[in-house]
Amino acid sequence: MTTLAPPPAPVREEEPHHRAKQASDRGLASRARQLLTGAPEDPRWARPALLAVLALATALYAWNLSSITGNTFYNAAVYSGTKSWKAFFFGALDAGSFITVDKPPFALWVMGLSARAFGYGTWQLLLPMIALGTGSVALVHRLVKRDFGPAAATLSALVLALTPITVAITRDTNPDPVLVFLMLLGAAALLKAVRSGRLMPLVWSGVAIGFAFNTKMMQAYVVLPAFFLVYLWAANASLGKRLCNLAAGTVALIVSSAWWMVVVDLIPVSSRPYIGGSTDNTVWDLVIGYNGFGRVFGATSSVGSQGNSASFGGDAGLYRMFNDIMGSQISWLIPFAAIALTAGLVLRGRAPRTDAKRAALMLWGGWFVLHYLTFALAEGTFHPYYVTAMAPGIAALAGAGGVTLYGAFRERAAAKWSWVLPTAIAVSTGWAVVLLQRVSGSGTLYAVAETVVAVAGVASVIGLLVARFTKRQRLMGVAALAAVVALLAGPAAYSASAATSGTNGTNPTAGPGTGGGMGKGQQPGGTGGPSSSNGNSSTNGDGSTPGNTESGATESGATESSGTVSGTAEAGSAESDASGTNSDGGGMGGETQISSAMVTYLKENQDGATWLVAVATDQTASSLILESGEPVISMGGWSGSDDAMTLAGLKSLVKTGKLHYIVISDSGRGSANSEISTWVKANGTAVSDYSGLYRLDASDVS
Repeated sequence: MTTLAPPPAPVREEEPHHRAKQASDRGLASRARQLLTGAPEDPRWARPALLAVLALATALYAWNLSSITGNTFYNAAVYSGTKSWKAFFFGALDAGSFITVDKPPFALWVMGLSARAFGYGTWQLLLPMIALGTGSVALVHRLVKRDFGPAAATLSALVLALTPITVAITRDTNPDPVLVFLMLLGAAALLKAVRSGRLMPLVWSGVAIGFAFNTKMMQAYVVLPAFFLVYLWAANASLGKRLCNLAAGTVALIVSSAWWMVVVDLIPVSSRPYIGGSTDNTVWDLVIGYNGFGRVFGATSSVGSQGNSASFGGDAGLYRMFNDIMGSQISWLIPFAAIALTAGLVLRGRAPRTDAKRAALMLWGGWFVLHYLTFALAEGTFHPYYVTAMAPGIAALAGAGGVTLYGAFRERAAAKWSWVLPTAIAVSTGWAVVLLQRVSGSGTLYAVAETVVAVAGVASVIGLLVARFTKRQRLMGVAALAAVVALLAGPAAYSASAATSGTNGTNPTAGPGTGGGMGKGQQPGGTGGPSSSNGNSSTNGDGSTPGNTESGATESGATESSGTVSGTAEAGSAESDASGTNSDGGGMGGETQISSAMVTYLKENQDGATWLVAVATDQTASSLILESGEPVISMGGWSGSDDAMTLAGLKSLVKTGKLHYIVISDSGRGSANSEISTWVKANGTAVSDYSGLYRLDASDVS
């Protein structure tokens, strides 16, 4: 009899969700490995090179955090925002929300959320700036890599990381690193929209630029002509669809730009702070005037510009980017980028309309040219650190254009392409030597850099030409590496200087001062002229919160030797007077020295008032806010010319017990300011121990 074998046990099928989880886990593991190894198609060196560049950028931006002080003006606004959500939303200088800073608040929100999460201190404010600065380097790498490969992307990222003014401003609390990152997000979405022809990436591009607008207003729009042109010309869609998509993207841009402005201007004036920098207490005026046409045309603008006429980077003109002040901050690779852009467009001349490489060159070229012209010709207030916004365009052109020129040099039979790359290298290294000679005697670092640039530049040009005509490919590669050394040694020296020295928070620059520039008499680094700032130590080095004076840390404007907080004109005061004379007084505390003893007196006798004291300008108020930890009124805004405080408003604050003290000086200008000064002196009680300080109570208001 045959015995039948038992049937096999049924195989239990894995549940679909279990298989999906396994696939997801494998996908996550694969993506995690790719973070370290890169895409499978990339050469082995590509991902380690990117990680090295990002590590270098982070080190430059974060080195010796205790020496970084930031901009007292913005630091005080961030601190106030940690004490009041109302001040946070409006970007008010003080927790009582009397007046806003002269910019929209998005960058303050970024720093403020970090401070609310981790506590207020130097590293808490700088953490998002460092992250966004490094993020911008990563974004440039990603954008260039897609069209020009890993070599071009690595070079572009390295150039951006070593741009001196970018290192200086990323080690600061000015809003520019946030602006640059958002603009690069907009560029990334735009290029995706160009390749795909789809609408949504274009919409997201508009949203990114809209948030950039809410960081620094009209400066965010400098790139828009290039964005529109590139999409209209190169997008992979019919003309009708391109136009419709552009219209939709423009709507997204307008909505994301205007929402905060519209909300604020719709709120009754009595329920919100005064809009600092405006002439009529509206954000719209701030957009068009002080942060718009006032920046371009200066004090002569027909639109209210609040005296926007001080240049900290030399006279306006096409040469400005190369002068004694600006040249070492941004111009190192401008000659190379210009030659690479021109040659790259010529090489792509017969490519299809939708050619991705030409579209990218058009974008980065437009980014560079538009910023160059805007900054070079601007007659309003101009700080060197503004040009960090131009750095991504230069970096992308240097990397993408350099690799393109190298390819043409190797592969093109035409004799003219044998000379373009060597010429670009020779011109740029020659200019680098000129820049370094300007600071001869400033230290061994710059002397060594000059020697390296000269030797490597000559070796590179000779090596390239010899290799080209002898067909020695290995020599050609060595010569190309020498070119990279020659082109980046100068910026690297300045970047190292910026990373290892303390930062002037109001007007940060990299490297040593180089003299008077284009006739204004300013020097980088706040070493003279109207760019001098008392903008140091705006946060306690140990990360403790403002108001803690027991540690011995001094705030901006408070020196250990004198124990005073200066109410005199600081860096920003020169925005209303390019000669550097004191113009911030306005009759309201313009030249009064506010001592630490006075601060202690004010805190002991605050008597429940919302504001500790009222002073003339933002500079004095921000220093006092950080030293005392209490709200302080800035009656005249940044330069003392805002009409934020009226006599009726002052009387109301005094009558309701929200303010008891005001600092008054005999100097100043303006009818409203003089009216307040006269009334305070006639009705207030002078505090004899402190010159210029008056006490006011409800009984003093008739």
